[in-house]
Amino acid sequence: MGFVIRPMKRKDITRVRDIAKKSWHDTYNGIIPIEIQNRFLEGAYSEKNMKYRMKRSYIYIAEKEGEAVGFANFSPISQEGYVELGAIYLYPSQQGIGIGSALLHYGVNQLHPREIQLNVEQNNLKALNFYKSKGFEIIKDFHENFDGHLLNTYRMSWKLD
Repeated sequence: MGFVIRPMKRKDITRVRDIAKKSWHDTYNGIIPIEIQNRFLEGAYSEKNMKYRMKRSYIYIAEKEGEAVGFANFSPISQEGYVELGAIYLYPSQQGIGIGSALLHYGVNQLHPREIQLNVEQNNLKALNFYKSKGFEIIKDFHENFDGHLLNTYRMSWKLD
């Protein structure tokens, strides 16, 4: 079954919120307490914040049979050619079939960055292995306080030039 990648539209906000919620609950079960996940998701993916993000960053949608099944969020490119990858989230049932790779490559082809950086929780092995398989390397290891919960985080970088 095929899919298409396209820029996000306002009509996608509700679906993107659902994708983020289901992806987070699947990924961070046992890593981040559910109440902390829900607080984060309510704020970060509120209607207001999504509209703001759509104006200030690049959000691409993976669509299958007319329905959004995943998305990626990239920062604007800096003068130095650097981009921050804030998210690649897919419905759990859509993982492992090339959609995440397609979203990543679509962003690269649209933005032409020299380097992409991101943060990934060290226990998120699925994402860690995905990013390593694409050429990202760990450049830093740090702890962060995530709403009162300590996370062990890797900073990763993919140099494209």
